[in-house]
Amino acid sequence: MGRWAKVMDRWARVSVLTPRRAVNLLQLSVSYRTAKRSGQPQMPPNVMPTSLSIEPTTSCNLRCPECPSGLRSFTRPIGMLNVDHACRWIDELAPWLTYVNLYFQGEPLLHPKLDQLIAQCHRHGIYSSTSTNAHHLTEAKCHALIDAGLSRLIVSIDGLTQETYASYRVGGTLTKVMEGTRNMVEAKRQKSRGPHLVWQFLVVGPNERELPDLLEAASECGVDEVEIKTAQLDDPRDGHPLLTESAAHRRYDRDPLTGGWTLRNALEDACWRMWQGAVLTWDGRVVPCCFDKDAHHVMGQLGDQSMAEIWHNAEYAAFRRTLFADRSGIPMCTNCSEGSHVYA
Repeated sequence: MGRWAKVMDRWARVSVLTPRRAVNLLQLSVSYRTAKRSGQPQMPPNVMPTSLSIEPTTSCNLRCPECPSGLRSFTRPIGMLNVDHACRWIDELAPWLTYVNLYFQGEPLLHPKLDQLIAQCHRHGIYSSTSTNAHHLTEAKCHALIDAGLSRLIVSIDGLTQETYASYRVGGTLTKVMEGTRNMVEAKRQKSRGPHLVWQFLVVGPNERELPDLLEAASECGVDEVEIKTAQLDDPRDGHPLLTESAAHRRYDRDPLTGGWTLRNALEDACWRMWQGAVLTWDGRVVPCCFDKDAHHVMGQLGDQSMAEIWHNAEYAAFRRTLFADRSGIPMCTNCSEGSHVYA
């Protein structure tokens, strides 16, 4: 892992800031701070989101126990993104967008045209990322992702032995993750370019003791960066198999009054993540953030409306007012990572 790779990644994030994007981001930041002080959120009429998460698919090859894709528990429709539609959405928002995350639920590499979506971001000079379990990260796929211009690739590793890896990545094979990582490292070497390659280690009870060996393993494999991420648990409790022993590796602490497990940080009646960006489901629904996994809070439908109309509509304004008044009253917010201990 090299310091230079991190410097280059930071530069890639900054270099996308055209004057128009920089002004938009500044206006978002100022209006958000003003809303926090006043408690009266008002989205300025001339600003747009600076980031988007776009869902390529809800399908996944694994069955992770805290994930609706893995549990096959969605109540909303499941399917594959229409890339032609998504490219038009990106065209509409490109003047303001600095970052597009091609991931929400599901395994993005299962989408056969993911590289076309990446290429559309690249043509507009937008920093693009995606996250994968790497089981489909073949040599050919690595070259396609690099040629399309992907900026950042997150590989979920979550274990250094098959036993610990499969304790969370149910149905997964660690050797496939290692093979996919090596494929991307070699493709980057051959082309002398490629995405910033990140190993993301979701620390849970079974793999917690492997952390001392993680950096050495990542260095040997040639990844650019390691992120140690704490786990979101739907029902943190005594005896939960994924709850870590170390407080530094979890988002939850025991409540001294009730004895139950709660988020370490109190919920502030504000949320920058929801203010600066939005999430698009595979079928074009606009939801306010990535914690709305089952799309309970749909702000609008792209195709029926433009993103500009949705971003400034009455439904979005009402949701922002509710969040700034009583965030804890919105069920999806009660286990949100915004302002919490996400990276250990």
